[in-house]
Amino acid sequence: MQKSVRYNEGHALYLAFLARKEGTKRGFLSKKAAEASRWHEKWFALYQNVLFYFEGEQSCRPAGMYLLEGCSCERALAPPRAGAGPGGARDTLDKQYYFTVLFGHEGQKPLELRCEEEQDGKEWMEAIHQASYADILIEREVLMQKYIHLVQIVETEKIAANQLRHQLEDQDTEIERLKSEIIALNKTKERMRPYQSNQEDEDPDIKKIKKVQSFMRGWLCRRKWKTIVQDYICSPHAESMRKRNQIVFTMVEAESEYVHQLYILVNGFLRPLRMAASSKKPPISHDDVSSIFLNSETIMFLHEIFHQGLKARIANWPTLILADLFDILLPMLNIYQEFVRNHQYSLQVLANCKQNRDFDKLLKQYEANPACEGRMLETFLTYPMFQIPRYIITLHELLAHTPHEHVERKSLEFAKSKLEELSRVMHDEVSDTENIRKNLAIERMIVEGCDILLDTSQTFIRQGSLIQVPSVERGKLSKVRLGSLSLKKEGERQCFLFTKHFLICTRSSGGKLHLLKTGGVLSLIECTLVEEPDASDDDSKGSGQVFGHLDFKIVVEPPDAAPFTVVLLAPSRQEKAAWTSDISQCVDNIRCNGLMTIVFEENSKVTVPHMIKSDARLHKDDTDICFSKTLNSCKVPQIRYASVERLLERLTDLRFLSIDFLNTFLHTYRIFTTAAVVLGKLSDIYKRPFTSIPVRSLELFFATSQNNRGEHLVEGKSPRLCRKFSSPPPLAVSRTSSPVRARKLSLTSPLNSRIGALDLTTSSASSSPTTTHSPAASPPPHTGKVPLDLSRGLSSPEQSPGSVEESVDNPRVDLCNKLKRILESAPVDRAGVDSSPAADATELSPCRSPSTPRHLRYRQPGGQTADSSHCSVSPASAFAIATAAAGHGSPPGFNNSERTCDKEFIIRRTATNRVLNVLRHWVSKHAQDFELNNELKMNVLNLLEEVLRDPDLLPQERKATANILRALSQDDQDDIHLKLEDIIQLTDCPKAECFETLSAMELAEQITLLDHVVFRSIPYEEFLGQGWMKLDKNERTPYIMKTSQHFNDMSNLVASQIMNYADVTSRANTIEKWVAVADICRCLHNYNGVLEITSALNRSAIYRLKKTWAKVSKQTKALMDKLQKTVSSEGRFKNLRETLKNCNPPAVPYLGMYLTDLAFIEEGTPNFTEEGLVNFSKMRMISHIIREIRQFQQTSYRIDHQPKVTQYLLDKALIIDEDTLYELSLKIEPRLPA
Repeated sequence: MQKSVRYNEGHALYLAFLARKEGTKRGFLSKKAAEASRWHEKWFALYQNVLFYFEGEQSCRPAGMYLLEGCSCERALAPPRAGAGPGGARDTLDKQYYFTVLFGHEGQKPLELRCEEEQDGKEWMEAIHQASYADILIEREVLMQKYIHLVQIVETEKIAANQLRHQLEDQDTEIERLKSEIIALNKTKERMRPYQSNQEDEDPDIKKIKKVQSFMRGWLCRRKWKTIVQDYICSPHAESMRKRNQIVFTMVEAESEYVHQLYILVNGFLRPLRMAASSKKPPISHDDVSSIFLNSETIMFLHEIFHQGLKARIANWPTLILADLFDILLPMLNIYQEFVRNHQYSLQVLANCKQNRDFDKLLKQYEANPACEGRMLETFLTYPMFQIPRYIITLHELLAHTPHEHVERKSLEFAKSKLEELSRVMHDEVSDTENIRKNLAIERMIVEGCDILLDTSQTFIRQGSLIQVPSVERGKLSKVRLGSLSLKKEGERQCFLFTKHFLICTRSSGGKLHLLKTGGVLSLIECTLVEEPDASDDDSKGSGQVFGHLDFKIVVEPPDAAPFTVVLLAPSRQEKAAWTSDISQCVDNIRCNGLMTIVFEENSKVTVPHMIKSDARLHKDDTDICFSKTLNSCKVPQIRYASVERLLERLTDLRFLSIDFLNTFLHTYRIFTTAAVVLGKLSDIYKRPFTSIPVRSLELFFATSQNNRGEHLVEGKSPRLCRKFSSPPPLAVSRTSSPVRARKLSLTSPLNSRIGALDLTTSSASSSPTTTHSPAASPPPHTGKVPLDLSRGLSSPEQSPGSVEESVDNPRVDLCNKLKRILESAPVDRAGVDSSPAADATELSPCRSPSTPRHLRYRQPGGQTADSSHCSVSPASAFAIATAAAGHGSPPGFNNSERTCDKEFIIRRTATNRVLNVLRHWVSKHAQDFELNNELKMNVLNLLEEVLRDPDLLPQERKATANILRALSQDDQDDIHLKLEDIIQLTDCPKAECFETLSAMELAEQITLLDHVVFRSIPYEEFLGQGWMKLDKNERTPYIMKTSQHFNDMSNLVASQIMNYADVTSRANTIEKWVAVADICRCLHNYNGVLEITSALNRSAIYRLKKTWAKVSKQTKALMDKLQKTVSSEGRFKNLRETLKNCNPPAVPYLGMYLTDLAFIEEGTPNFTEEGLVNFSKMRMISHIIREIRQFQQTSYRIDHQPKVTQYLLDKALIIDEDTLYELSLKIEPRLPA
């Protein structure tokens, strides 16, 4: 394009004259002046590529001119008229045609023109377009490109010709050399054969044969080479190399994504928060910023270097050498240890900072950045936690496809071993991350906040919906009242159980949770569980008939307030059994932990309880067991690897029973043992406790001699130091204000006054009446409270030195004598109790829990410190003796003194309680094991019947056994859940309605009901062993296959319904209706239904219907994008996981997400180590996933079944197969010609 033009006035006048006379286009146009919104009518004339304008048609001298070469002309919108009215402005705008001429020169303003008629404006635009020579310029540009290309070709040919010339010269030289050699050889040959005769000409047939042979040899060689190449392409080695390359490409993509995530973390959060911390009014301090982000910036720099190295290796493909990169990376990965070690503290600091409104507001602004894609800061802080395991899995896959003779094999194996070693070190610090994220998610849902969830030792157990019954109306409620509560949701509560606390919340209309003002946060150490209300209670009489035995009580005795009772109602007996089992187990664990902790003084820095520290088998690795550094809920190191015998030993250890270990064991025991073996071990513990229980457990249970010797060494020191070495807590017996109130034997801790006695029978502990601790009951006077010290009897205030020495020499005699003195002492209480045997029998019912009442606390009589230096009973021993001595009646053949002093009797009682505890948990939460295995069920029934025949059985144990028997033998009459087979086999259903007559709400509710019925029917044993990926998957996992088939049927139904309509509008309306159904499913937490519908809409047969999608509204398309983002599989369903963590059951998750997780765990780690030990860390991960699945399975929807809708949804006749769908799609909207 010409950049400059030289002309004079004469040239301009001459060209203007030609334009007026012979111009291509002439006429009046309105030109916009330089000042705002003013238009002047001019007479324009176009000549070639010059546009002249005159003041009038008769003017000879042009007012101006424009060079149109290289310009563009386009239609412009009509500007609004400020002076005209609405109607007049609209008429004026409709009659005028505006267009704009844009020039290619920099700094030149566009020319805005208008005309009165649209046709005239189009003609002007066409003429100006031709005058701009745009087509010629494009053609010129194309020709220039071709010219440049030809010039490059010519240059290349010249270079090639020059190279060939040099080659020819070299060949000529070589030919001359060869000719000289031939001449020399000929001369030599002539000298050797002087009488050479002339050879006759070769036979033509021989020549033909030689040609054929040459052709065949060439053909055979080519065929053999082709066969070799094809064989290699199909060989396992080539396939392995292809997979190996694919793994490397995937690793590069994952590394790129990870670096991008770290970049967002550092540049989107870390650096802005550092700047905010340096402001005048900082919302956060620099220390908190450092505590939250740790060394994430260093990690980002490291992985940027590693990512650049990977990209450099990919540039040298197909030669991929990666081992040296890992050799450089491995020494630097230790920085992850600091990040992982402080990750929990980082999340705690972040949660504390969010309580500052300014910081929370600022953080939400950062999280609203489009680059974050809706992810929170906690999500980005968690990404580095999974990077080391990802590298291990990648190296594992690389080694699986790397030949043993490969040059990188040894280097990759070394890198894998180093990463696994680092991962084992980090595993102990990563294990609590998921639990903390769950706690933080719940804490953020609660409007008032909840500080107890910031405690790292607070482990989430379960959550669900329960109905809280007002205590004042329990005696007045009827079935009608209960129904109204359920319908109006007046008493519905969202409950969360943790290892130390129980939260009760109400849900507002906006979905937020609010803690109850009274009884919203219950400390389990202050609680007593009552499963079955006493029939003698007036307020709970007849509650079994009203509530169907679905109610249970939690009696709360806060130290600084009046006792109160919380009555909760479960939806079914199964859920009640699950809730009560978990609550009782948590209460037992807390009390057992307190019992072990009391051997230390208040300022002690020792973190391992004495009982664990004394038994090396509980924390030191051995040939048959390996521990991690993480502690479970009983403060005992978690098991990483162990033999089956050691796992069974831990299950039956009398000192503690962790709920997380019990859940993991019962979920996964099928992988490494059988139910018969587990039941056999429990039976042995009951029948032969002394031979079945580990020897060390028994030694610690009755460890007295060592304590005595240690106590004499500190006899002259303060009582505070003596308590450190004295195992038993004080035992206090007191009289209450009620004349019929019996005394209780309790264990109280000098460290924590709320640690009560541990009830080994969870059934009996759950049956304490609520009327016992009423606010009206006042504590007894000080003179009536006589604490008992195990080190001396009340009847003999002083002991002679000889008696002390005798007790030290004979611990067994000392133990029995002291217990006799305890039971024979307290004359102030015995008279009152014996005077009313009927009242005593009523009060000491088998339902009573031995937990410590609020007014039974350890006090020093007369302000003096009790001397415990001569105590010789271990905590577990004193506790077991106290539990046995607190029996509410003696079986024939035993008196109290003989029973208490009998060591075998104490061990038998403790072993019986442990067996009943495990069986109760097994029966209540894993009932499917007994439904599918009748032999196992009969063996358990026989064992329980044998327990009932035990003459020494305590009342608490008898009631616990009866409860388990009742739960095991009764039919599930209260199971009113629908089953898919019942829905399909309904014969009295009305005729199915068509899609048009059904509302989106009805469809969404019934889809949710069907999806949850199918999802709920999956037994948890099908999730073990990847049975859904085996050849016999239909036999091994029929319910998972049924769920998958139901998902496909629903998705096919959605697609088929859309394709049933021939006109575009109906199809678009159908798509909008299905998207509305999917959105309602999202509101109902049915994410499986959302994925069913969105996957149907993304099918090729539906997605290609461009005319149909053009009719769909923008709001529907935006809503569909939002739904697809929620259930997207990107990042291992990261959005769906976050959504599920923040929602409460009932919900229907996408099953494929959990199956992917289980497959990931199964393929990444073996079930057994090389030494044959069970990989219990893997079992714990599998149990965590199964527990989450069962949490969603157990909570049902309150949706009424509508047969007319489900009959339409399950009608297989409406489903069109995939091939037919695509054919219909092509018929409706044929492909556009190429």
